[in-house]
Amino acid sequence: MRVVLEVVLLRVMITGGAGFIGSNFVRYMLEKYDYELVVLDKLTYAGRLENLQDVLEGIEFIKGDICVREDIERAGRCDVIFNFAAETHVDRSIMDAGLFIRTDILGTHNLLEYSRRTDAALVQISTDEVYGSIEKDSFKEADPLDPSSPYSASKASADMLVRAYYKTYDLPVIITRSSNNFGPFQYPEKLVPLFIINALLDRPLPLYGDGGNIRDWIYVQDNCEAIELAFQKGKRGEIYNIGGGNEKTNLEITHLILESLKKPKSLIQFVKDRKGHDWRYSLDCSKIRKLGWKPRHDFETVLKATINWYRENEWWWRPLIQSPT
Repeated sequence: MRVVLEVVLLRVMITGGAGFIGSNFVRYMLEKYDYELVVLDKLTYAGRLENLQDVLEGIEFIKGDICVREDIERAGRCDVIFNFAAETHVDRSIMDAGLFIRTDILGTHNLLEYSRRTDAALVQISTDEVYGSIEKDSFKEADPLDPSSPYSASKASADMLVRAYYKTYDLPVIITRSSNNFGPFQYPEKLVPLFIINALLDRPLPLYGDGGNIRDWIYVQDNCEAIELAFQKGKRGEIYNIGGGNEKTNLEITHLILESLKKPKSLIQFVKDRKGHDWRYSLDCSKIRKLGWKPRHDFETVLKATINWYRENEWWWRPLIQSPT
């Protein structure tokens, strides 16, 4: 007997799809599925059409703000929302917490209300920073949240709101919390792209404190694959940690970048530590691994590939350092 497989064509909204992780996720979804992709992005300093210029013909792009409900409605009826839209830089949150509260909390609330009206599933993209710092062992999804910065507090608040909508309205939601991402198209305020570009230009690499803070690093492509798998095979209402299993001190990352570019360690400039700077992040990822996921990329290999991407794509980052925001 011949079995006929039904092909389900989804209409997918990707908010913040012109940002770093969002734009990489757009490419991943275009390569894997024949879905209708609607990208909603406000195009702030870190959300740029340049991040999508090679795939614009394959998507429907809407310049809009998740804090404006009318902008969300312009996407029409969608089956699922992947919410990458967020303010994400800790230093900026220390300077202007209100912007983070507006986008990360109120914007998420608007998406939840859209989901409630349309029955769209919502995948909320979060961060390991909501747990706070951990001296040893690794955070599990059920561990209490203890954010240290206005940024991580705004993301923790959004996570709790998403969970509340699941419990109250039985909305089909999933939350993913990833460790530090790196890869192409990352705005040069984050450690990896900033230090790569500064090293290329023989500028100082400003390293907080003694550089001993520990982060777990994941290549953005691995995170995209895990997010999509959580949507496809995850259980509604659940949270999934996504980590690369590559714990490195910030100083170790700095040395790897300098060594790859054959630049001197004298470029390192130790600066006053950041307020509320968490010491170590670490995630227990056994839950997402049970769904069949594990990182596919070797850390040092993709770090070198990322360094080469910035070296070969000066057209992308040069305007950003000439007109800093």
